[in-house]
Amino acid sequence: MSLDGVPPMLTLLDYLRLTERATGTKEGCAEGDCGACTVVLRRLVGGRIVYEPVNSCILLAGQADGADVIVVDDLAEGDALHPVQHALVSLHGSQCGFCTPGFVMALFALYHARQDMPPDRAQVNDWIAGNLCRCTGYRPIVDAALAACAGNARDRFTAEEPAIRKALEALDDGQDLLVGTDERFFAAPSTIEQLARLFATHPDAVLVGGATDVGLWITKQLRDIRKIIWLGRVRDLGLIEETADAVTFGATVTHQAALPHLAAIDPDLGELMRRFASVQVRNVGTVGGNIANGSPIGDAPPALIALGAALTLQRGSDIRTLPLEDFFLSYGKQDREAGEFVRSVRLPKLAGDERFRCYKIAKRFDQDISAVMGAFKITLAGTSVTGARIAFGGMAAIPSRARGAEGQLRGADLRDAATWTAALLALDRDFTPIDDLRASAGYRREVARALLRKALTEIAGASTGRTRVVGGREDAHAAVS
Repeated sequence: MSLDGVPPMLTLLDYLRLTERATGTKEGCAEGDCGACTVVLRRLVGGRIVYEPVNSCILLAGQADGADVIVVDDLAEGDALHPVQHALVSLHGSQCGFCTPGFVMALFALYHARQDMPPDRAQVNDWIAGNLCRCTGYRPIVDAALAACAGNARDRFTAEEPAIRKALEALDDGQDLLVGTDERFFAAPSTIEQLARLFATHPDAVLVGGATDVGLWITKQLRDIRKIIWLGRVRDLGLIEETADAVTFGATVTHQAALPHLAAIDPDLGELMRRFASVQVRNVGTVGGNIANGSPIGDAPPALIALGAALTLQRGSDIRTLPLEDFFLSYGKQDREAGEFVRSVRLPKLAGDERFRCYKIAKRFDQDISAVMGAFKITLAGTSVTGARIAFGGMAAIPSRARGAEGQLRGADLRDAATWTAALLALDRDFTPIDDLRASAGYRREVARALLRKALTEIAGASTGRTRVVGGREDAHAAVS
């Protein structure tokens, strides 16, 4: 299908419901939180056909370029329900039914996930964390997922994959895309060079990676965005380059794709990214976008800053690199010139004498914005601290390092908690947090101190093997000094 003359801000949900009349897909929150609008994009990724659940309410119609869009209306054949639908019916996984289409599509993607082992209850809970239900209490929904997704996918969608592969390969033409005029357009350049030229010509355009933030500008703030440049066709921006001492993420690498690489650096990073957002959001939200939007409560930047990440930016043919912490200048302002875009971020791996911890504190465990996010890299000589990089989100107008605490921590002995006291107290001088709906300033100060103490306590106990409690999921306990 080819679309022309559509508004650049058209969401996939509005297109499906208003043009295709595919009204099984529902609008619930219009901000990517409830999952009622979940659809599946069938794509070719690394030569494999993948089924990715996404929130159609904040996904632009143009972002479905090159994909096969599957909606809940497509699943049943006459009176024959899809196995996922049948399981939800037989195990009483629906009551009012408004959220049900979104659950069906999320579980349809899980049904096609091609995992080595059937999912367990914890994996199903993680998979549907982005789908909210006010009626069933989730147990019958999870039971249905365990029943339907226990074996290999066998449905008409798997049977048609050879034909779909040919169609998807034909869509991957490597060409630039532009719908509209010079004054109002949706564009998708195919190379970094063409992106640089287009953005230099239209520096007032909005760059879109996953639209998990920009989508809310449209649905909640009702902004009129006249020029949108989507980065999804720029193949080089989606590359991951890994060496023995670092991993480099192109700007459009999704959080889902980055997750295993980050988890390999440290388990806390993997848990942070698992809780970062729902599967639907992780499938489209990008590492570069999370950095470029400059949110003071973004989860990734503090962790990347603590690890010593470096950012590469490009404007025209000019390329520069800077430490990630220097990119954030003040609230809503970054060190990025007109026409300049984030190209990649390089993340050093941990050296043998370095230890890392990071923690996300929010009102809800899953699917919530952080009140405080703390990240800590400690360099050791035996039990003596020789260096520290400490970064927080939610404590200031930008993600920031706690340089006073870092200085006070040098020379501390992990065996003697009294030597940490000056560093804990220095946090009060490093930050002046605000009161808002997520937390009071006093709470944030107390939590920041507690997180630093927790990190040091866990690292101090590493030699006993009784350290690191990851999301309450590991059978381990932090050592108490």
